[in-house]
Amino acid sequence: AGALLDRLTHHVSILAMNGDSYRLRQSAGRRRATAAAEQNQATADEADPETGEIIA
Repeated sequence: AGALLDRLTHHVSILAMNGDSYRLRQSAGRRRATAAAEQNQATADEADPETGEIIA
């Protein structure tokens, strides 16, 4: 595997990209949305997973 990577990267130029990464920004947004959904679910009334009935 090392020899294969060496052959692939022999004539490669590395480009340094400055600026915000859209993938990092999207990932952070998804994490925030998931955390907010989990928090909303935790504060909601508990429901029976089989019937969906609210347990008081």
